[in-house]
Amino acid sequence: MFEFHGDKNRYFELTRKVTEEYIYPYLKSNAAIKPNMKVLEIGCGEAGVLKYFASQGHEVFGIELEESRIELAKSFLADEVKKGTARFLNKDIYDVDVLNDIGYTFDLIILKDVIEHIPNQEKFIPEMQRYLSPGGFVFMAFPPWQMPFGGHQQVLQSKWASRTPYSHLLPGKLYPAFLKLCGVRPAAINTMLDIKSTGISIERFERIHKKNQYAIHHRQLYLFNPIYKYKFGIKPRKQIWPITNLPYLRNYLVMGAYYIMKQK
Repeated sequence: MFEFHGDKNRYFELTRKVTEEYIYPYLKSNAAIKPNMKVLEIGCGEAGVLKYFASQGHEVFGIELEESRIELAKSFLADEVKKGTARFLNKDIYDVDVLNDIGYTFDLIILKDVIEHIPNQEKFIPEMQRYLSPGGFVFMAFPPWQMPFGGHQQVLQSKWASRTPYSHLLPGKLYPAFLKLCGVRPAAINTMLDIKSTGISIERFERIHKKNQYAIHHRQLYLFNPIYKYKFGIKPRKQIWPITNLPYLRNYLVMGAYYIMKQK
């Protein structure tokens, strides 16, 4: 297991840095940033992303299902919470009443490394429209399922399991058998199988959005995901255009996808 996954302070700083150096500039250069926006992050974790948005004068709101992560987010953004420019909600996204729980809609909705963990994405993606103001944008970043570590096996304690690319693509019972052989505990195997059940490809991601009346405002596919700069010291690289336009094959060679979506 790579140590930063267990170090919440460091992981908070990783997400803040990637937002400052890559996510925010990407959104700004593609006209998805305006002054004094209301910004929602779904699955905000410790809120490193929102910390940077708040520092740029935006009003931020985080929704997170895991209570311990919400408490950390509140501590990391204590000054903003005190000023009333940051709010958090510990609730299942499907159970949120926008009017009563929040009271307003948002100019920008962010999901960073979240959509690939959500069951029934066909149901979830239309739900976002309840939170979006007219003319607003949705930013999503995710690793395509078929990429070398699309199964998130890098978080495992086992050295062999955490560093074996494409192992999550083993079919049927071969994948859990491989994890067991590597010494992965049953609870962790179940977690990996849950991720396997929700992994999403570029094609299915775009198909679901098109079906639900979202237009792709901008797309950037990366050979090396920007956050790898802080996790592994690997310089981010955009994937070359011939590969980005090859359906299905590109999923194996793209380690990060950035999308800005807008309602038609």
